[in-house]
Amino acid sequence: MTIIVPIKQVPETSNVRMDPETGTMIRAGAATVVNPLDLYAIETALRLREAHGGSVTVLSMGPPAALKAVKEAIAMGCDDGLLLSDRVFAGADTWATSYTLAAAVRRLGAFDLIVAGERATDGDTAQVGPGLAAWLDVPLATYVARIDTVADGRLSVQRLTEEGYQQLTLQLPALITVVKEIAAVRLPTLRGKKRARLSEVPVLTAADLDVDRACLGLRGSPTKVVRIERPKVARGGEMVSVNGQQGVTAAVDALLEFLRSRGLLEEVSS
Repeated sequence: MTIIVPIKQVPETSNVRMDPETGTMIRAGAATVVNPLDLYAIETALRLREAHGGSVTVLSMGPPAALKAVKEAIAMGCDDGLLLSDRVFAGADTWATSYTLAAAVRRLGAFDLIVAGERATDGDTAQVGPGLAAWLDVPLATYVARIDTVADGRLSVQRLTEEGYQQLTLQLPALITVVKEIAAVRLPTLRGKKRARLSEVPVLTAADLDVDRACLGLRGSPTKVVRIERPKVARGGEMVSVNGQQGVTAAVDALLEFLRSRGLLEEVSS
């Protein structure tokens, strides 16, 4: 099987900052990691390769520093990687991102399966995977929790839904997005880290892809962030410190009085 795994380098959750003028994320100087949910896509792809043979190529779009994420995936066991990096890609929404990734997939050539993470932790939209499938015009299954069979050019999967599991069979080539229930993620090995360090990862720009530059980056994104506001605390609270049994009794009495004063406690006579 020829498998492609699109991944994203994201800021650590505690380091997310937004530019109030452009409505885009400030990535400069922020500590970054491979999107945690993409690790499950990598693991799924590696298990499919182990079972059916073939190759796994990891694909990412981002600044030059995103090369670290690609090499981490190679250290986990992916065969090779490709990075899309160009200033014109910056600020892309999910539509422009999936458009650009689709152009890179076409450049890579024929594939059997694309395995993507459920969503990215920075945008939290879960739209890039489905968008990529739409651009490539291939069957799609989202929220895949289990792969049952791969045979005769078909892939049988189980989707996680609010009501339980949904069984689907897709004609290959196809794209799936996976949830973390699908597998436990392996750690990079020492041999893998050495191979990743020595790997040459091609870096492509917009000039290397068959794309309409008007559809790239912030300028090509139909989604616009009009305004960013920090949530405001609408009401305060009261904290009661407790020290010893006497403090516990006083705190309980204070709580009961609070509930009575607001008509939230109904007195029951014995």
